[in-house]
Amino acid sequence: MSTTANFAPKAGVPVTLAPMLHLVLAPNPSPMTFLGTNTYIIGKGTVAVLDPGPDDPAHLAALLAALGDQKVSHVLLTHSHLDHSPLARRLADTTGAAVCAFGDSAAGRSSVMQSLAAEGLAGGGEGIDHQFVPDIHLKDGASIDGSWGTITALHTPGHIGNHLCFIWDKTVFTGDHVMGWASSLVSPPDGDLTDFMASCTRLQAIRADRYYPGHGAPITDPDERLRWLIAHRQTREAQIIQALSAGPTHIDSLTKMIYDDIAPGMLPAAARNVFAHLIDLHQRGRVLAAPRLGLKAEFALAPSSRRE
Repeated sequence: MSTTANFAPKAGVPVTLAPMLHLVLAPNPSPMTFLGTNTYIIGKGTVAVLDPGPDDPAHLAALLAALGDQKVSHVLLTHSHLDHSPLARRLADTTGAAVCAFGDSAAGRSSVMQSLAAEGLAGGGEGIDHQFVPDIHLKDGASIDGSWGTITALHTPGHIGNHLCFIWDKTVFTGDHVMGWASSLVSPPDGDLTDFMASCTRLQAIRADRYYPGHGAPITDPDERLRWLIAHRQTREAQIIQALSAGPTHIDSLTKMIYDDIAPGMLPAAARNVFAHLIDLHQRGRVLAAPRLGLKAEFALAPSSRRE
């Protein structure tokens, strides 16, 4: 599925992945970023840089060294989390490139997530780049031509509303939507599980030999990884339904019941994933929320779900 066991790049040291593709790992390892953010240099002579990463002077210096005398025409962003986008503006200003993305950090939100955000629901600490604004807004299906041939943007909301994957020949840069080392965090109101599952279905329709994720090793069996990711979410949904069959409860209790094998420090992120599932189930009429949908609501199975 992936070559995680053999994937051990050193931060700042360029790695050749293909004749026109290089990776420079950012020095930001963590439980949420694995070894760090994968920054990709695509093309030859005139190149595109995808996901410059955090605003780290050492990473900028490493990227400029790896680029040498090549010209950067485009800085491409899969999404605007703090481990992917903050260095984009500095890199663009240094090289004269244009920053290209779907939109700012609120772009692409579904109506239910817009409502939750308007009511005061904030992100769960996963790190939104609220200052991010691209020079060029890439619509779904937009193409970027250059020495690399053609790269096509695919809007894949779910991890965050402005998430893009980029199709390049028979490969796809999947950002944080599909990774080999972990499942993607879906944290409302920026993350949306309903959109996430729909985006997985879109990716299944694209024939690819390899995925290049935002963190971790290349994924060498994309179809298998997508099937696993969808099944993983379906299993979480079944666990939530089963837990609620014992009676109404709150997100914290559900999280402790379902995630009984993770470190306590990861429970807040897990609770956000549970909330994402509950919103999806609520939208589908399978779960009720009282007094209204939110982090503090009491959740219960809808009568139709009890009969299933």
